[in-house]
Amino acid sequence: MPKPVAVVIETSGSTGVPKQVMISRDALLSSAAASAALLGGPGQWLLALPGHYVAGVQVLVRSIAADTTPVLLPPGHFDPLVFTEYAERLVEPLRYTSLVPVQLARLLDAVPDNPRVVAVLRRFTAILVGGQAIAPALLRRAEDLNVNVVRTYGSSESAGGCVYNGVPIGNTVVRVVDGELEISGSVLAEGYLHDPDRTADRFIIEHGVRWYRTGDLGEIDERGLVRVLGRADNVIISGGEKVSLDAVERVVQGVAGFAAALVVAADDAQWGQVPVVIRPDAGPAADGDLASVAPAVASALGRAARPARVITVPSIPLLHSGKPDRQALRMLAAAPLPR
Repeated sequence: MPKPVAVVIETSGSTGVPKQVMISRDALLSSAAASAALLGGPGQWLLALPGHYVAGVQVLVRSIAADTTPVLLPPGHFDPLVFTEYAERLVEPLRYTSLVPVQLARLLDAVPDNPRVVAVLRRFTAILVGGQAIAPALLRRAEDLNVNVVRTYGSSESAGGCVYNGVPIGNTVVRVVDGELEISGSVLAEGYLHDPDRTADRFIIEHGVRWYRTGDLGEIDERGLVRVLGRADNVIISGGEKVSLDAVERVVQGVAGFAAALVVAADDAQWGQVPVVIRPDAGPAADGDLASVAPAVASALGRAARPARVITVPSIPLLHSGKPDRQALRMLAAAPLPR
């Protein structure tokens, strides 16, 4: 039986057309309880994400459930020093925040010039980071500084992060069906507002159990850890072969000088579509070009996955949620490219 809806969250549209997700009070509180249990207990939160996205809503819900007063970061451009100032106002024994990868990267970039930043990052009991794939190099930087980063996976349809460091939290169950991750549990949303067809397509019932079809490719290893491989719809046909742009992006981000790079598709007269690497300008000290990434990708994924070119931009365009604006990136790479 459908539960009363507490909030309607409009998704960012980073992977397609925005949707309005209906989430019940029970799902929000179930997620908050599961999060607190895994992290070590309820605590005080710093809200560093927009409050109209699910990650921001969950910071507020967790604060209500914990009976603690959240500290709210001022709106506007994310500034590591402002973050540090507000994080120093947290007074409870257990302290948390939720970030997207670009925010974590900016904080770590600020560490060499300001010791207050690393000091405040170490004060957090846990820093949840999700919303998109996290480059391994970024995680290593945090680990080297003894900053406790918890990788989260989830979506508005699962009331936020429901898998922490590969482990489903609470009563969440994750399975793989034909390569796609599906989720069940009390955190599931009620569906999409005014969109019964989409709701029926993404939320299915099997043997009395309700599952959400995520649209994400993934696998579960022998230890039961969930690994997300990328979006099922983020695949191109290049030279007659299927190429996962998420897989290309993972390889590219492992190349020196490309940790913050992203990969999108561009049309190509010969190959149909090709991967294009877009990275932020790191200044004259930045090293690496197409000759650096193309052989690495070809070696790992095959000739068809080789990027066609590297585009350097002043900064990666972002959505209000803090996620990369991949539609804007695709426009940058829209012109057909010779290969």
